[in-house]
Amino acid sequence: AGSGLYDSLRPLGLPYPEAVFDIQYFAHDPKPFFAVARRLCPGSCRPNYTHYFARLLHDKGLLLRLYTQNIDGLERRAGIPPERLVEAHGTFATATCTACRQRYDWDQLRDDVLQGRVPLCHHCAGVVKPDIVFFGEQLPLNFYRHLIDFPLADLLIILGTSLEVQPFASLSELVRRSVPRLLINQDAVGSLCRDPTRSSDVAELGDVVRGVKRFTDLLGWSGEVSQLLSREHRKLENVGEPPSH
Repeated sequence: AGSGLYDSLRPLGLPYPEAVFDIQYFAHDPKPFFAVARRLCPGSCRPNYTHYFARLLHDKGLLLRLYTQNIDGLERRAGIPPERLVEAHGTFATATCTACRQRYDWDQLRDDVLQGRVPLCHHCAGVVKPDIVFFGEQLPLNFYRHLIDFPLADLLIILGTSLEVQPFASLSELVRRSVPRLLINQDAVGSLCRDPTRSSDVAELGDVVRGVKRFTDLLGWSGEVSQLLSREHRKLENVGEPPSH
């Protein structure tokens, strides 16, 4: 029996499961989305070793930009500044009234979302929608604004992705051909290690966290990442957040 997100949507009477993330259906009826949003929103787990590896890259001044398809906000919670992030599919960290465009942050929506209620705007009583990208919506402008980073990069690290969803999947092709591309992933994806004109490609296949740990071992950074993770998790414990999954 299925136990995923889409399986839990059957009682909601949707015309098709993906309608829960369709912007036209949301405009018609936002209740199904908010009935399941608490399963997607920040706070259900903590950043892991991989997130803190990215944070360490930033702390060392080596992170030019981090592109992510995730909407769980774990990169932000790991301490990576928003200006270094491109959250290609949006984020729960901010929200916008669908009527008057008043902006909100997550703390202002938390109680409603966790209770499965539709949050309403304090100014016009319109529906407040988290700034995640629904089917039928454009990607954030940030996605396109920072494409100029790729020709400047001297290493591209690709972690935990299928590289199937466009236009995100095409990003791996934007670095110069002389630039190494490191894939740490469960499976080989895209053109990584398959393009004869890119002889610098390297793939570490299998569990992503295990692959990142092996990479940090080679860099001599494992202790720094582990200490950063422990220190930041203690901070989260002090504010009563749940443990990592």
